[in-house]
Amino acid sequence: MTWGVAGLAFDDEDIDYYYQLFKSQIGRNPTDVELYDLAQSNSEHSRHTFFKGRLKIDGKFRSETLFDSIKKTQNYSNNNNIIAFTDNSSGIEGFEVSNLVPLNCLTVSKLDIVRSKRHIIYTSETHNFPTAVSPFPGAATGVGGRIRDVHATGRGAHTIAGVAGYSFGNLNLHGYTLPWEDGEKVHIFAKPSEIIIQASNGASDYGNKFGKYIILRFYLMNDASITHSEPIISGFSRSFGQTLEFTDGICRYEYIKPIMFSGGIGCIDEINVYKKNCEAGQLVVKIGGPAYRIGLGGGAASSINIQGVPNRYSELDFGAVQRGDPEMEQKLHRFIRSCIECGRSNPILSIHDQGAGNVLKEIVNDLNGGAIIEASKFELGDPSLSIRELWSAEYQESDAILIDPKKIKIVDEIAKRENCNYSIVGKITGDRIVTLYDYSSDHKSPQEDKMRAPFSISLDHIAIRNPKVYHLHDGATLTHSVLLPSFSIHNALDLVLRLPAVASKRFLTNKVDRSVSGLIAQQQCVGPLQTPLADVAVVALSYWDTVGAAIAIGEQPVKGILSPEYGASMSLAEALTNIDIKCSVNWMWPGKFGKEGLRLVKACDTLCEAMKTLGIAIDGGKDSMSMTVQMQNGSIAKSPETIVISAYAPCTDITHVVTPDLKGNIETRTELLHVEFGGYDNHTLAGTALAQCLGQIGNKSGKIDWENFKAAFIAIQNLIKEEQVLSGHDISDGGLITCAIEMAFAGNRSIILELDMKEWTNKMEMLFAENPGVILEVNSDTYKTFLNLFQSNGVLAKHIGYTGQEKGKAATVIIRINDEQVLNEPLGNLRQIWEETSYQLELLQTDSECAEQQKYYLEEAEEIIFQANFDFSIPMSNFLKSSIRESYKVAIIRAEGSNGDREMAAAFYMAGFIPFDVTTADLTEHGFSLKPFIGIAFVGGFSYGDVLGSAKGWTSVIKFNEKILYEFNGFRNRNDTFSIGVCNGCQLMVSLGWVGSMDRDNDGNIFLEQNDCGRFQCSFNSVLILKSPSIFLKGMENSILGIWTAHGEGKFGFRDKRTLDKLESEKLVPLKYCNALGQPAKIFPENPNGSPRSIAAICSMDGRHLAVMPHPERSFLSWQWPYYCSQWKSDCLTAPWMRLFINAYHWAHDRSKL
Repeated sequence: MTWGVAGLAFDDEDIDYYYQLFKSQIGRNPTDVELYDLAQSNSEHSRHTFFKGRLKIDGKFRSETLFDSIKKTQNYSNNNNIIAFTDNSSGIEGFEVSNLVPLNCLTVSKLDIVRSKRHIIYTSETHNFPTAVSPFPGAATGVGGRIRDVHATGRGAHTIAGVAGYSFGNLNLHGYTLPWEDGEKVHIFAKPSEIIIQASNGASDYGNKFGKYIILRFYLMNDASITHSEPIISGFSRSFGQTLEFTDGICRYEYIKPIMFSGGIGCIDEINVYKKNCEAGQLVVKIGGPAYRIGLGGGAASSINIQGVPNRYSELDFGAVQRGDPEMEQKLHRFIRSCIECGRSNPILSIHDQGAGNVLKEIVNDLNGGAIIEASKFELGDPSLSIRELWSAEYQESDAILIDPKKIKIVDEIAKRENCNYSIVGKITGDRIVTLYDYSSDHKSPQEDKMRAPFSISLDHIAIRNPKVYHLHDGATLTHSVLLPSFSIHNALDLVLRLPAVASKRFLTNKVDRSVSGLIAQQQCVGPLQTPLADVAVVALSYWDTVGAAIAIGEQPVKGILSPEYGASMSLAEALTNIDIKCSVNWMWPGKFGKEGLRLVKACDTLCEAMKTLGIAIDGGKDSMSMTVQMQNGSIAKSPETIVISAYAPCTDITHVVTPDLKGNIETRTELLHVEFGGYDNHTLAGTALAQCLGQIGNKSGKIDWENFKAAFIAIQNLIKEEQVLSGHDISDGGLITCAIEMAFAGNRSIILELDMKEWTNKMEMLFAENPGVILEVNSDTYKTFLNLFQSNGVLAKHIGYTGQEKGKAATVIIRINDEQVLNEPLGNLRQIWEETSYQLELLQTDSECAEQQKYYLEEAEEIIFQANFDFSIPMSNFLKSSIRESYKVAIIRAEGSNGDREMAAAFYMAGFIPFDVTTADLTEHGFSLKPFIGIAFVGGFSYGDVLGSAKGWTSVIKFNEKILYEFNGFRNRNDTFSIGVCNGCQLMVSLGWVGSMDRDNDGNIFLEQNDCGRFQCSFNSVLILKSPSIFLKGMENSILGIWTAHGEGKFGFRDKRTLDKLESEKLVPLKYCNALGQPAKIFPENPNGSPRSIAAICSMDGRHLAVMPHPERSFLSWQWPYYCSQWKSDCLTAPWMRLFINAYHWAHDRSKL
């Protein structure tokens, strides 16, 4: 068997090293299990040998490794890191916050407020190789693995939200070929169009079903669709493919090997920050999914220097791709959450997630580590697994933990309640030797078992290898400058606004949950039309406090082709023009190919020096050094050298986030200021979006004055703290003109720019150069003061224009340069260009009629005016302290795959109730009764994976279990009870027949079916509250409110028209989706699912039961709304939907008097 066929990817140095290791130190031949394990454990993917290697540059050794240089940035920043370079995530100081946790994690339990300190953690990684081979599972498992990195920090941590980024080659869409695209290139990986659709589908689907929120900010394109849900709230997207001429020849740069970037922000309790040391006798426990023959050899396969070689054992590449099961991931996460919510009784001593380097070796690699692991104790999903496959496969949704044997009962009870698998697979020995016993070991002869062990190696032998030496040499430079054709500014915009890095990302943000958890204070969509333009994402750490964390992303790979120093600087600048920070840095670089290694060194040195000046630091990140692909014709394509900088920071007030949507009203104009960051040395079109659209890149790079950058940054931060900035947006891809127009898109109103040439060479350079900077919207009576403030600090700032009075369809963009009008264009026309690329991609994933309706909506929509015809401004603190507060218990019921339970519990708690955490299994298997409860809340999610259809599994569990059905029927028949079901809970209540007519002959006449758009849809919709008997909505009639929707099967269906007519005649339809005029919404996305007559909710005839598809439990606080009415701003943080929960409390209180 050759090294290639085996998938070991050893080079000559590796072979020599392992030969000497086994011959001279271990004294025997290696087993195939050991060789395969070492291939993964010591791959570039796992060990980062370039960053930790000795670098010899033009014959002289560099004084320190790149990793040493990166870590040294910690010496120049504030000392707020609690974790850096030592765990699965990095961490910074957080805040004392109040959180709702169960008082007993082992059973049905009251949820109550606990005050504790929670720190902020962040991790990021890429899943490039698997995504190139098979985009959907590759991206899905990239998100899944990164989620596990977050929750496997310390002794267990909480996930909050995710970030997703995509880099891919030229799209070459059928019927929509863009001028700069130079034809499809033949290779064995997925096409860019497949990658951007399927990879984003995979990432979105996993996050939606896990129940975690993902924030998108940038996208990179290449030629190619919770349970405890995780929202995705930021990200990036970029496409690039060009053949470039250097001084030493021609080179193809294209994201044939794409980037699938996944970042995640979470929090960790202070008592769980540090893992406990290994001690002999501790149990090694695997938790999560069973072992399967998937993800074999991923570490080695992804580390091969040149990838995509035709006929190179393609079955190995496909075998290396993992497959995801988000429902199992959610069970795993709930298990971990229950453990850490045990407080000081947390049974987890240490935790690591399953990865390429073998999680069991990793978790026992300690001074007193080492373990005996027994193959026979593993839970197998496939009984035919060989020992090698069992030991090395990256099967997903799996962690390893260390526990004290005395705590096994706690682990057992939590695992059973959450239906999460666990297996005690080994025990710590303390001798630093890891031994794997075969399936057949009978323990009769331990010595013989050890001699026959397929794996038995000292951890010292794995750790002692000397750093590799890399010989680096300087490379060539680009030869051509940017040549501008003779064309108008409108012609230039018609190109730039279509470039994937610039164009709308609506096709990405629509299909991913951006609200789940109720802890999202800022995601990617802003303004009245929910335009995907936010520069920063913000999460809360609690429902009761206004502190949290902010994250922004920076990446400028095209400028990195010009100069690695320039690309690194601009990536940092893009991130820092958005927030105040620590940084996680991911390096996707063909560093071991040709002369790319020295370019990487230059980028790293530039970045570290800039951070030293700014007083910030890197505290984590990862690298992917195999970014070169062999094409079908034998030529080589390199992915652009990409640095992704994730800047994250504590946020002391999540209610004051500056967003890009213009805020000024139509009565008074507001002023636009352009603030430059970093001096005057960046006036170039090289590496810009305009250059790329012309099929060029240029050869002139800029330079940033970091002291000047720092002065500008501090000045703007002071204005933000004083609440003097109405809106703001960073200048990035597309330059000054694009930044200003995007602000107009987001605010849906006119702008007038009045510019002068002065230091600029030409108009195109002034408008489209991508110098670091921001545009700020400020009030007219203060802008001159601010200009003087900037100038006194040596910061270049100019007044460049103002907002116009026209809004909506009447809005225009007017630009004058030196008093000459160069552009006068309806805003809607420019928006249509900007949305067109997203629309074309939407057609590949969405029902075409819905895509057309969305296009029409964006062209015609007016700003909606929310109306709350009731008082909701009573501060929650006063209400909770009032004398009417009683002990009314509400069961927050969840099933396997549910999410949204904590935000639901928080809303009820704030309204005065005592919420209890109740699982369906508590009722079916443990005999708990619903008699103590006055209310039930069925939460959202994907119960039992929705494998039989929405809530079908949940319904069956209730209907076909005599005991639980008796409990639910008894609860429903009491006249002193109420229930609410949201999203998946709504689907359940409809299926059970709890809403609508009480006529039993009508059972099954109402149902939920797939959205008309054919996919999951997340949006912030408007609803009209109608008169109904609903106790929840009493006094809220005729109001128009915004509310989050996030579902895939939310369309109400009816067996016949008579059923629908009867519902309306009996006033059992309390909510309808509506448009800006308050009329029933008839088109997508105003009606997000196509429900007939815009129905969003149904109640029972007596009003005690409400089934609602949108999410009031994610919309009851003002900062949860992505677009909030300025007239509602007050010291009260509750939003109008809080009244729904308070109404339930008042009803319960009134009933108790009867």
